[in-house]
Amino acid sequence: MATTRQAHTVWEGNLLEGKGVVTLDSSGIGEYPVSWPSRAEAANGRTSPEELIAAAHSSCFSMALSHGLAGAGTPPTKLTTSADVTFQPGEGITGIHITVQGEVPGLDEAGFVKAAEEAKANCPVSQALSGTSITLSASLA
Repeated sequence: MATTRQAHTVWEGNLLEGKGVVTLDSSGIGEYPVSWPSRAEAANGRTSPEELIAAAHSSCFSMALSHGLAGAGTPPTKLTTSADVTFQPGEGITGIHITVQGEVPGLDEAGFVKAAEEAKANCPVSQALSGTSITLSASLA
């Protein structure tokens, strides 16, 4: 069964001086202010499209890796994943780097790295972002 999730943004003003609010409609868990300076300079208490992509990518990757590890008979105790999305004004998103550290009883480092590479290739967010360079650092805790 397919699912659809919704969010919306209300933007006021021009790009450089304007501001907006992103609302997560499906979950109802919040509204988040967004602005050009928060995207291209310092966050200053506001989010950006890149931060939201990083959140989506790190959570999707963690789910994919957890599923792959469990399917191979080595379910993780814990995965800590971060995604760094780089934005260059005038160029766009220039890359994403995923860093994952795992606690996986019964699995060696090489097996963990292999599983992480498979998750990177197969997680739906990675696939949606396939036009962007995605790199990975994976290690056991």
